[in-house]
Amino acid sequence: MATAPIQMSVVRATGMRQVRLICGIILFAYVVSHFLNHALGNISVEAMEAGVIYHTLFWQFLPVSIVFYAAALTHMSLGIYALYQRRQFRWRAIEPLQLVLGLSIPALVMGHVIGVRLGYTLYGHEKLYPQELYLFFVVAPGVLWQMTILLLIAWVHGCIGIYFWLRLKPFFPRAAPYLLAAAVLVPTLSLLGIYQGGRSIEIESDDRDWRTQNLGRRQVGTVAENNTLDRIAGGLTMGYFGLLGLVLAARGVRAWRERRGGMIALSYGNGKTVRVPKGLSVLEASLRHNVPHASVCGGRARCSTCRIRVIGDHDALPTPSQREAFVLTRVGTADPSIRLACQLRPTSDLSFFQLFTPHMHATDGASTSAAIGQERYLVSLFVDMRGSTQLAEKRLPFDTVFIVNRFLGAVSQAVIENDGQPNQFVGDGMLALFGLSADPQTACRQALKAASGIAAHIDQLNELLSHDLRQPIRFGIGIHGGEVIIGDIGYRDHVVFTALGDAVNVAARLQDMTKTLACEAVVSEEVHHTAGLADDALPHQEVAIRGRDEPLAVRVVADARELAALVESSERVAA
Repeated sequence: MATAPIQMSVVRATGMRQVRLICGIILFAYVVSHFLNHALGNISVEAMEAGVIYHTLFWQFLPVSIVFYAAALTHMSLGIYALYQRRQFRWRAIEPLQLVLGLSIPALVMGHVIGVRLGYTLYGHEKLYPQELYLFFVVAPGVLWQMTILLLIAWVHGCIGIYFWLRLKPFFPRAAPYLLAAAVLVPTLSLLGIYQGGRSIEIESDDRDWRTQNLGRRQVGTVAENNTLDRIAGGLTMGYFGLLGLVLAARGVRAWRERRGGMIALSYGNGKTVRVPKGLSVLEASLRHNVPHASVCGGRARCSTCRIRVIGDHDALPTPSQREAFVLTRVGTADPSIRLACQLRPTSDLSFFQLFTPHMHATDGASTSAAIGQERYLVSLFVDMRGSTQLAEKRLPFDTVFIVNRFLGAVSQAVIENDGQPNQFVGDGMLALFGLSADPQTACRQALKAASGIAAHIDQLNELLSHDLRQPIRFGIGIHGGEVIIGDIGYRDHVVFTALGDAVNVAARLQDMTKTLACEAVVSEEVHHTAGLADDALPHQEVAIRGRDEPLAVRVVADARELAALVESSERVAA
């Protein structure tokens, strides 16, 4: 049962995106540290000089320095490779913007790095804030604008990367306002610090003693030494631009070789046929020719909505990559004729049809995916009213609707009281979601407390309707947590926000099991463990879930009212 998560972690761990993310976080940490040091200029230049001692003490510590420079080279190399590897830039405007900003940073920072770091290594120059600010504000003001642009580009590039990383995290909606405030304040204070420090240096530099003390050979070097450093910086910058030009030329050569290597025909099964060079994925071919093609994840092989079924012989197709094979296995597809359009790069003519038809607006014919979902750990709680069929047989329809609405109202009240969200109402049942703005442990505890609250509210409802009910209202609850996709589902004006995924389906199955297990609630071991309940808090059992090959460990709850006390007990122990 744990095989799939392990495989997922291995696949993700080997991806270049993850390597680029880790390197980017290291570099962004350096940028934040540097910016905060700049901000000390709002106090004084002396404060900047004191701060840089601690900054360099950490970042020039040999192990840290090795990690930092390795991360910088790796991040830059992966950015250059992304320029070569990416064939289409139509997913979002922000992604090519991030790439362009990232590729411009080495060219802008080259002279500064060579002048400061290599100058120290080769000649022992000690260029610190007084010397750099004197350069920016007195000697070469044009360099100040270059450095300002560099700071803004580096910050925006890093913030975009951090946003892409954190936007799927459960805490992001709550943290977003604070992150936005930091994203605005940190560079603002940094630039103000540079300006305040520079103005101070500009005034102090009129003093001959200050210039003698701060602009000697030990600090700024000789003209010959600086000319050497400038030549090195210029050579490396030209080499970097040459490398980018080489990559662009390689893209052109690749396109030429693909065309020379032959064109293939892709037939979409609806009469539409396009001719593309070999080497393009089916999804890239669709984008190139403006053919609508569903792809919720944007072609990253993190969903299966771009799936196609190949018509005819599929034996000649390239073997699925490890990632594609994992996704197809995850969705239970063993048919070799079904492939992911974002991963399949055919080498011969191909006929297929899409398994998921993209939404179309009749007004303009443009393809628009349903609101792109987000991956999120959520806890799903399914609750269903027992005996509603017999209730409807002996009552007027409006009376039945009244009682069902009172039941759903009592359930919804308990969910809302515990920070959950009533999501879907299906007849006399309801799906509630927990964790939209909470961490997994809190979400699990909220769901368990909500189940207890549902039982208490239904008791009150039974007492209120005792004169009109032959038998008290009974219910069943299923609770399970896991990774799901949340987003808007529907068509045109009939769109609802909901969650889809295996975890939601399992919660519904557990709710059905309350009938055969003669209990009020069935809680998965996942929720029981994540909530931090004691191992002996509830009876343990393994049950067979329809559609799953292996049994699922669950906890059987005879009386849902006791769940609140168990959660409170675990919270006291944790405290």
